[in-house]
Amino acid sequence: MRLPIDPQADPSRRAWLPCPVCDDARHCETCASRRNCGDHWRYLISNNGPVLHLQCPRCTHAWSLNTRPGTTR
Repeated sequence: MRLPIDPQADPSRRAWLPCPVCDDARHCETCASRRNCGDHWRYLISNNGPVLHLQCPRCTHAWSLNTRPGTTR
């Protein structure tokens, strides 16, 4: 089941992190070189301190990620 894009999603608020479901950036040279790719970005829905709430525009998967140093991803 695909989720709808979150109503808080704004294309101007982006994050460049791999999607844990579709991994669409797997073969992208730009992403592999850790540069901001124009095709493989995620909606940054919100954040609570170091915890980011993201949604993939391609597969619509939504997830949260703790970016605090020392936490496992």
